[in-house]
Amino acid sequence: MKGHPGGEKHSRYLIELAFLEKGTKWLDMGAGDGSTVRLLRSLGYSAEGIDLEPRGKDVQRGNYLEAPWQGGFFDGIISQCSFYVSGDVPGALKEAARLLHKGGKLVFSDVTENVVSLLNQCRQAGFSVRHLEDLTDQWKEYYLEALWTQDNVCLPQGKKFSYVLFVCERM
Repeated sequence: MKGHPGGEKHSRYLIELAFLEKGTKWLDMGAGDGSTVRLLRSLGYSAEGIDLEPRGKDVQRGNYLEAPWQGGFFDGIISQCSFYVSGDVPGALKEAARLLHKGGKLVFSDVTENVVSLLNQCRQAGFSVRHLEDLTDQWKEYYLEALWTQDNVCLPQGKKFSYVLFVCERM
């Protein structure tokens, strides 16, 4: 699929929910074409992006499950529609925790089959969940449009999914 539900408006909302000052260092895990990296930079942040198959010059090629940065390097991490497709959500959360300094923020929105399990995975990775929203209706609308208009749409395995937004703080 191209992009993520809500597009730039949703990215801005996630960034605002982190309450991080301008100039802080962000990482976009699963950065795709780099649009969120460019948005972060335009808002006055320092930003990096990583993706297995980058589709833009602002994104570094690499596996964010084994990111090349030292532990505690980032103040904020954003990820949109990426952890689920990695096939290792607990691993993605653990790597995000490693990359953030204590008090750093992880803001992400993604598909999940079990919200309670995802909440527990966040806690097990070393995060305190500060905010949670169910955006399933918005995701369904986006997903149906993508199925109708795009090629190579990622099909989730299973029957019941939620699309949730999390704001987490590294403990």
